[in-house]
Amino acid sequence: MNIKIISVGKLKEKYLIQGINEYTKRLQAYAKIELIEVPDEKAPENLSEAQMRQVKEKEGERILAKIKEQEYVYALAIEGKNPTSETFAKQIDQLGIQGKSHLVFVIGGSLGLSEAVMKRSNAQISFGKMTYPHQLMRLILVEQIYRAFRINAGAPYHK
Repeated sequence: MNIKIISVGKLKEKYLIQGINEYTKRLQAYAKIELIEVPDEKAPENLSEAQMRQVKEKEGERILAKIKEQEYVYALAIEGKNPTSETFAKQIDQLGIQGKSHLVFVIGGSLGLSEAVMKRSNAQISFGKMTYPHQLMRLILVEQIYRAFRINAGAPYHK
């Protein structure tokens, strides 16, 4: 399985980088993983709706440029489905069985994802109704992907 995580913005916090590196290392036993950062669009604090849409569209173009046609895309969105770890693991397993071995997970910037990215996605998932910093979501996502592979392997990690 090939997994690509595309996220907006540069990760600077050492503790998050260390955590992501740890789970990325663990994941290598199960899948090839690629982490891609696309630049966030610089914008002032108080944006109009039109300006927010424009920022998301520019970030969306950068994201879409990194996605190939055959890849199965998960968009992380607060309004997406909120699966359990076991359900998420089963989805990943089923995608592999169906021959969809190139998975992409997209984490938007502070304003979220553009409409174009949402339309390109095959599924939208949520990690709850709470809002998390998008940098922290990278660590949470990598851990959950690792957990999914451990569940599918029948390993005790997930308990």
